[in-house]
Amino acid sequence: MVGMSLISFLVLLGIAIVVAVVFHFVLWYRFLDGLDSFLGKVALGWLGGWLGSPVFGYWGFKLNSVYVIPALLGAATAAFLCVLWWKAQAKAGCGSSGT
Repeated sequence: MVGMSLISFLVLLGIAIVVAVVFHFVLWYRFLDGLDSFLGKVALGWLGGWLGSPVFGYWGFKLNSVYVIPALLGAATAAFLCVLWWKAQAKAGCGSSGT
């Protein structure tokens, strides 16, 4: 899907927004509060949704060349791993400026 259509882009964007809403506002799985944290999840969710089919396979139903279930799994994985990474970094004390 390197040369994707606008409709495919919008389908992936919709999937990313749904995943970001669930993670940020329903499950409260976040590292930071605010709009920037939500938009970061949307961006990473889009990237994860784009990589979802090559990683998880081409199965299930599709909307305009986007396999929805692998895209949902990819978007959720990307959002989860991003928050997990930053929580682990904070717990390990990385990024603290005082020593």
